Amino acid sequence: MAISAIQVENLEFPAVVTSPATAKAYFLGGAGERGLMIEGKFIKFTGIGVYLEDKALESLADKWKGKDSQELQDTLDFYRDIISGPFEKLIRGSKIRPLTGVEYSRKVMENCVAHMKSVGTYGDGEAAAITKFAEAFKKVDFPPGSSVFYRQSPDGILGLSFSQDGTIPEKEAAVIENKAVSEAVLETMIGQHAVSPDLKRSLAARLPVALNEGILVPN
Repeated sequence: MAISAIQVENLEFPAVVTSPATAKAYFLGGAGERGLMIEGKFIKFTGIGVYLEDKALESLADKWKGKDSQELQDTLDFYRDIISGPFEKLIRGSKIRPLTGVEYSRKVMENCVAHMKSVGTYGDGEAAAITKFAEAFKKVDFPPGSSVFYRQSPDGILGLSFSQDGTIPEKEAAVIENKAVSEAVLETMIGQHAVSPDLKRSLAARLPVALNEGILVPN
């Protein structure tokens, strides 16, 4: 399949990105919106894109190749294999509505801590990592179109970077070394209590074709 870009509201998520921080290329696994019901109306706040290293396909193929989109969408283990798989992920969260860094990070941290406590992975090391996470966002503001990037490596490194648009900065603003926290960030987006069902549907729709046919990177 020729991997394609995705439009979420006024945000475009390119088919392929290369991070100047790592010099690695990542393909777009899926993208979707995140919002909240406010006074009976769904308000969209963020567009989220999940990018994967090419070797993600080889890792996921053994278990998931040949499955259809609906089956994947209904299977939590599929998403858990993306979250914990031995390949790098790059997550872009871009703002549709303005948010302060404190507003945005508070909800992310609440969800991450709740998940880690529910599965028994929250301890002193994770509490310290969450504090470092909070510090990274204190002086950041997110006008519409601005982005946070999460680089998740298989060895538990979570790299954070901030941009006023959709471009990836050359240097990361913070690096957090805690595997439980790193995985919890993506778990809260696409796991059991996902903040973006739209992103889950996108991953389940696109990845079966990529697993079955491979991907062609556009020039």
